[in-house]
Amino acid sequence: MNLKLNTKYFIGIDVGTGSARAGVFDSSGTCLAVGKKTTTLYRDTGHIVEQSSEDIWSAVCHSVKEAVKAADIDVKHVVGIGFDATCSLVVIGADNKPMPVGSSGDSKRNIMVWMDHRAAEQATRINATKHRVLDYVGGVISPEMETPKLLWLKENQPNIFNNARHFFDLTDFLTWKASGDLARSVC
Repeated sequence: MNLKLNTKYFIGIDVGTGSARAGVFDSSGTCLAVGKKTTTLYRDTGHIVEQSSEDIWSAVCHSVKEAVKAADIDVKHVVGIGFDATCSLVVIGADNKPMPVGSSGDSKRNIMVWMDHRAAEQATRINATKHRVLDYVGGVISPEMETPKLLWLKENQPNIFNNARHFFDLTDFLTWKASGDLARSVC
């Protein structure tokens, strides 16, 4: 077992468009091992690109276990974990179960991926307001961000929008799954 007296370890997790990756680091920042698991991407006509939060969470867990095993560390000495992910919208229902975000009706497809541009018209309308809150996103909002996606859901899938319990940025979803904490990132 790779264990020095008083050694502290950290796990960094990055979820991208096609995979979840985890790294185990020591307190000096040295990467001891990595794990990786691919994720499924669903593409429909137009600009619709969706993922599954259950698939992503499973890939995260697999990657972490793989990295921890390869690093040969005692998990009791892991003192921190951090998440990084794409700007994707995750929709969770009242029962903490995934809710579908598109016409497929498949609740496993509960993420509008960053590259999903079905909300381009909503982004255009939001930008036309020239509201000062847009200053926080560089003056214009992209259809890749959550606000246009939320407006699209409200206008096109009102039942899903009205019955959702949580709308998460993917990074915040991962934090919630790992800790149960509903705190949101400032991003």
